[in-house]
Amino acid sequence: MAVAALRGWQRGESRAFGRAVKLLQRLEEQCRDLRLSSSPPSLRDLLPRTAELLREVAQAQRAAGGGGPEGPGGAVDFLAVYLANLEAKSRQVVALLPPRGRKTAADELFREGSRLRRQLAKLALIFSHMHEELSALFPGGKYCGNTYQLTKIPAHTFWRKHCGARCVLPWAEFEALLCICHPVEPGSTALALRSTIDLTCSGHVSIFEFDVFTRLFQPWPTLLKNWQLLAVNHPGYMAFLTYDEVRARLQACRDKPGSYIFRPSCTRLGQWAIGYVSSDGSILQTIPLNKPLFQALLEGQKEGFYLYPDGKNHNPDLTELYQMETYQRIHVSEEQLQLYWAMDSTFELCKICAESNKDVKIEPCGHLLCGRCLAAWQQSDSQTCPFCRCEIKGQEAVSIHQSQGRPEDTSAAAEDSGDSSDGEDGEEELEQGATSAPPLPPRLDLFPRNPSSKCQLKVRGPLKLRDVKVSQLKGDSGPPQTSGPSYLAKNLDCGLSPMGSHLQPPGQGGS
Repeated sequence: MAVAALRGWQRGESRAFGRAVKLLQRLEEQCRDLRLSSSPPSLRDLLPRTAELLREVAQAQRAAGGGGPEGPGGAVDFLAVYLANLEAKSRQVVALLPPRGRKTAADELFREGSRLRRQLAKLALIFSHMHEELSALFPGGKYCGNTYQLTKIPAHTFWRKHCGARCVLPWAEFEALLCICHPVEPGSTALALRSTIDLTCSGHVSIFEFDVFTRLFQPWPTLLKNWQLLAVNHPGYMAFLTYDEVRARLQACRDKPGSYIFRPSCTRLGQWAIGYVSSDGSILQTIPLNKPLFQALLEGQKEGFYLYPDGKNHNPDLTELYQMETYQRIHVSEEQLQLYWAMDSTFELCKICAESNKDVKIEPCGHLLCGRCLAAWQQSDSQTCPFCRCEIKGQEAVSIHQSQGRPEDTSAAAEDSGDSSDGEDGEEELEQGATSAPPLPPRLDLFPRNPSSKCQLKVRGPLKLRDVKVSQLKGDSGPPQTSGPSYLAKNLDCGLSPMGSHLQPPGQGGS
């Protein structure tokens, strides 16, 4: 009976995949009209890519025998929710498109800025989010939702503690769990929060969507406070807006330099895109490099770039979002430090340039290097870690301080901090517990030259790199080094133990 039930379920899943792919193919044919072309995300590009990814997932599921037994919220539950949502959103697009053969130029859908065109743009954004979600949880078609690594360590700890290996759960259940750490007011506030987190509008929350939300509204201790000030109350916040729509909205403010609006990036989920009117009346858009939005807005305000949200004279004060120092410990064993000393090096020395001290921690992999090397690396159009090739989703500035004397418990301590005296929720970060040690390389039977020092690693808040133009944020580069003494040292430059991250390369473009 069990075998027959499993085979029946597999046939049903296969038919669901087949229906979804055929629906996407029919939709692609209807979206070929050049008058529907737009800036990314474009349905004409997304539909075939999503169909191909679904084929890969279906093939991997068949090869795995349908996935076998699994708990709730796993691959089977996710795919059931995903395919049902995909079909629903596809039918919404079909309802907006003109019937086949009808190409009347006066159709409202083909007028830029019209109500129907706006609805189509929002659906294109949802399709883009769905594609990114499926790519993240099924890289190459293979499920990894049970091992997916959230970028922010406190967010990852929260999800795995309360949701276990699940990758998706209904909104009501997620809301109840979130209230354990971050109470949510019922009513309109809860509905607004749902519309922000549920990027695919499925009525569920996936681990991928939660990852994007916690990156956008970092830091964790004031997560919902950040969201309230930046999304609910801020006049400059725009949800579900494309690159072209940002330019069109700011056209009305071209005579008011310093006008700006911001939105979640379409193609780089988890990052912000800020559009603003420059001093000469040009409309520019930038993506801040892995820093909290409030910090980017405050820095831009000081420089005269972000003064009038959506052209309005009142610019909200965001200084209260700065935090007091919080602490996160990263333990480094004495044996690991001895390896550095044996190579006539030190823990704090950057292993790329071997000149400057490490002052940056990459997220989520936790590797350490100096800011100058990271800036040069990213300016070479690479957005992956130079050590492990994990996607760079965030970064924190760190400083290392040495103290004399052989330690009884050799360790490195990392401290998160901001620039304000507001210490609210500071202890919540401490409760996340100590971070595990960096990965230990093969033992070398060498003795330390200097066994009388210990290191303390202090995280001082997000790295302050200048904003870069959208066109600069793309690409990758060659394979990482995988052998040799220098490689052993580089393996030690990780502030976190590897947690099975299955993160996808960043999307192309920067809209």
